[in-house]
Amino acid sequence: MRLSIIIPCYNEAENINKLYIELLPVVEGILSRGWQGAPDEKITAEIIFVDDGSRDDTYTKLQEQFASEPPDGINYKFLKHEVNRGLGAAVRTGFSGADGDIVITMDSDGTYKFSSLPELLSRLRPDVDLVTASPYHPEGEVVGVPAYRLLLSQSSSLLYRILVDWHIHTYTCLYRAYRAEVIKNIDFQADDFLAGTEILVKAMLQGYRVEEFPAALHRREFGVSKARIAQTIISHVKFQFRILWFRLKSLFRFRAEQKL
Repeated sequence: MRLSIIIPCYNEAENINKLYIELLPVVEGILSRGWQGAPDEKITAEIIFVDDGSRDDTYTKLQEQFASEPPDGINYKFLKHEVNRGLGAAVRTGFSGADGDIVITMDSDGTYKFSSLPELLSRLRPDVDLVTASPYHPEGEVVGVPAYRLLLSQSSSLLYRILVDWHIHTYTCLYRAYRAEVIKNIDFQADDFLAGTEILVKAMLQGYRVEEFPAALHRREFGVSKARIAQTIISHVKFQFRILWFRLKSLFRFRAEQKL
């Protein structure tokens, strides 16, 4: 069993030390103890850092911080975009470099605690293809995040619940665990913050089984959010209209078949 952990980074130099101190012990623990429901076999991991054209020294600090010999069973990959291409493009680059049986995407800023990774993985039961963190789940929570920062995410998730599946509460997070089959078969186009939503929606429409992990979303400690609000709103609205049109076409087709 091999895990691929993909961490996109853009101007996150202030967070690299936190990432090293808090994430690495969690991954080492997973390799030694597994997680609830983990297969009874040796587990290894690769941590894939994707620097998305940072203008600060993120890439240099990543290499310096993780330059020491990695613990047994872990290897590092450092990928880099020469210019900033967006979160979705960084995730796509990470996917292309991943060879794990389970592929994990996570934020570099620790807004979802790295210590929750074993619990996230425990939700990836044999009958589940994708686990997504969900702070908007009734058992999830939001800690210290300003209300204005949540407005776009919560509003978008509400619309996706109406358009796609009411039982899934959060559509906009990055923190997830995928079976390798999912990322190989989902063709997503977005290069920006829409990408995570596009992957989830397309996976659901293709019949992949999704489980939510009620998670706590925390305010970031260092740096600032990289989301471009106006661009993100436009991307989501366009995608929502595409879903609506797909739903309407499916309905018209069903009704036409019923008349035959």
